[in-house]
Amino acid sequence: MDSDGTYDARGTHATPVPRPAVPPSGAAAGPPPRVPAAPPMPRQAPGADSATSVAEWLAAPRPEVAPGLWRYAYRPPAPEADGEGADRRLIVGIVISALLGLLFWSLWRQGSIPYQWAPLKLFTPGDWWWAGSATPKAWQAEDARIVYDGVVFGAVLYTVGRLGAWPDAIQHFVVRRPQPARAVLASVAAVGVLVFVWPSALGLDARALPVADPVFSLVALVAGGYEVFESRLLTDALYVLITLAVLWPFVRIGGWWQAVRDARAVKERTPAAPPRPADDATRAHWPKLREAGHDKAADLLSTELVGGRMNDVDCARVAHAWRTATPDPGALAAFVDTVARHGRAAWAHPSGRRDLPARTAVHDVLTGQVRIGRYAKDERNPYAVRNAAAALDPAVLGTSLLAVGPSGAGKTGRLMRPVVESLALGALTGQCAVVAVGSAGTELGADDAYDVVVKPGDPASVHDIDLYADCADADEAAAFLAEALVGDLEAVETRRAATTLAQLLGPYRVLHGGFPSVPVLRELLEGDPVGLAALQAGLATGEHTAMRRELDARIRQSGSPGDPGPALADRLALLDRPAFADFFNPGGEGRPFSMRAVVHHPLRVRVDLPEHGHEEASRLLARLLLAQFTYVVRGRARRPHFACLILDDAARTLTTESVRAIQRLRSLNAGVVLGLRTIGEVPEPLQGPLFAAVGCRMAFSGVTTWDGRRFTEAWGTEWIETKEVAQHTVFADQPMTRALHSLRKLVTGKAVTTDAVTVRKVERERWSASDLAHALPPGHAVLSLTDVRGEHAPPLLVDLRG
Repeated sequence: MDSDGTYDARGTHATPVPRPAVPPSGAAAGPPPRVPAAPPMPRQAPGADSATSVAEWLAAPRPEVAPGLWRYAYRPPAPEADGEGADRRLIVGIVISALLGLLFWSLWRQGSIPYQWAPLKLFTPGDWWWAGSATPKAWQAEDARIVYDGVVFGAVLYTVGRLGAWPDAIQHFVVRRPQPARAVLASVAAVGVLVFVWPSALGLDARALPVADPVFSLVALVAGGYEVFESRLLTDALYVLITLAVLWPFVRIGGWWQAVRDARAVKERTPAAPPRPADDATRAHWPKLREAGHDKAADLLSTELVGGRMNDVDCARVAHAWRTATPDPGALAAFVDTVARHGRAAWAHPSGRRDLPARTAVHDVLTGQVRIGRYAKDERNPYAVRNAAAALDPAVLGTSLLAVGPSGAGKTGRLMRPVVESLALGALTGQCAVVAVGSAGTELGADDAYDVVVKPGDPASVHDIDLYADCADADEAAAFLAEALVGDLEAVETRRAATTLAQLLGPYRVLHGGFPSVPVLRELLEGDPVGLAALQAGLATGEHTAMRRELDARIRQSGSPGDPGPALADRLALLDRPAFADFFNPGGEGRPFSMRAVVHHPLRVRVDLPEHGHEEASRLLARLLLAQFTYVVRGRARRPHFACLILDDAARTLTTESVRAIQRLRSLNAGVVLGLRTIGEVPEPLQGPLFAAVGCRMAFSGVTTWDGRRFTEAWGTEWIETKEVAQHTVFADQPMTRALHSLRKLVTGKAVTTDAVTVRKVERERWSASDLAHALPPGHAVLSLTDVRGEHAPPLLVDLRG
């Protein structure tokens, strides 16, 4: 039980499953190990831009977003524009309101508005005016009229803006534009307004807008004369204040301050010299360590990072170690000591690797996300996610994912391979363990990207599969072995098959100290008299009474009509072939890989199943690995890392018990990713429960309507607003109107009609089976996600080539 999942070989093969590189606390600490050289940068640098340094990648914002959205440097989209015809409607509103405003102002300046001076005379002294008229008598009346004109002009401007929806038009045509276009448009408009506010300053012979004159007149009225303007300082201050007041709305509209900050940031940005710790508390300077008082550790890591000696995997690994150590004060001291001794190599993966040999997808190791495409600009996708990058992470894979699509649709290259890469990078940071299962030749990464590579049937294979997953309990081993052997047979009850296996495995283990090899177990299941007699003789002593009783029960049942032994032996014969002679032997000299190792170590494992000539054996091994995985993760649910099993081809792998087990994985910090060419590769009684068991579902282009029907049922319906337009013929009563209608029909060829628009809410399928089968473009898929916290993302169209 203390094994890490492999056993020492003859000493001629690759290194065994790596042991921890850092000695446990309390052990004698020798000289610090030699820090490995920084690995070469991957095919793409962090953040998908080869020019982006690791420090800038680490400092990039990663806001909390909905499941399935790429968090790295995420920015919410600009507000959605109004519906069809918004531009025309806003322009028409501006033009009509402006014309009405000009008409009113022209009539006002000509004095054609009835009683237009009555409010002014009401609030001013009577001796300012000649009796019975609005003619000024004193200079105060002249200035009062100018101030009055300014107030009316402001009221007209406000009313015209409200009637013409000018704020909406400004938002639509200016504010929603990106910088610097937004600032440029606002600046042009500001210059145009200033020309009409100060035309004399530019030498123009034009009447100025009533903006500056009302201010000067108001100051003169308050001061009691024009002597106040003898002060040059006051006059210049008024000019400046008026100009700033005119410019202020355009500053807000154009976002000038933000444009200046952005331009300054772009100008000062230098990839080789990120800001010093005293200047900016970005992640590159480990601010949380400094807040906790560990400045020396933070300075050491900052020096390593700024010096280019840390990659994204190193940063994610140290950040994960800090999060793990934060709740425990004792662990914090160990954290600081480990950083001081090992620097960037602290908590290195037991294999010593700090990166993968190559990456084919874009990864954000800090959040564990991998980008698989981009949400299409399609009307069925919500506006907020259109053209946003689509990503997967352990939080959504923890609810398990089912991908269905025909061969060539991109399941392996555009889904399985990126997910395997992401989890392998997570394993290097100590946060994940991954077991990728596919047929021999499947492109799931090079051998040196894994810690363990198992190739059953290949004589050059370094590792083997432990059929019993390092079990000490015969009942547990019998349970998942029966699931693998006969779990897909309706004629054989899995529970009885497990009992039959336990009746043989238990006595054999007690007598020999281990479980039998495939040939021996097959002979016992077939009822070989010699083998059974040898077991009986070995259990003759009184200390093995219980096991003797088990074996006697098995001998009595052997040959009975409902005996599952022959069916188990027939299935086990698939593994008892010359091609597998050196495999599946617990007591041999090979190095069996135990599935139990993934719950104790952040391992990267790949299993290449032999497809050609051994298809049934491959399906049996796939069922065995799935059954073992669901059993072992259940035994250690509080492990510190996420465990994931990826089945590139899950055809004829799922059973009733395995579907039940998949639904329980989300609470065990584990998940599976299943790939199917068609849902018909799953027994029909299990298709509905399978869709209910997984939280993430993905339909690739090319699925049939039968497959689409299952997705449609799983995704359900939604309420949408529909608009129905009905055309009704207009019947005129008047002779002249009927004549005009007849003439119009003669010219256009169509009867005169009127449109009746009905808007209502209806319940419709999110994606119909027909749309999934016929409307998905090549290289696209429809993806729905649920994370372990219960947050949902509806089925969305993803462009896997984006």
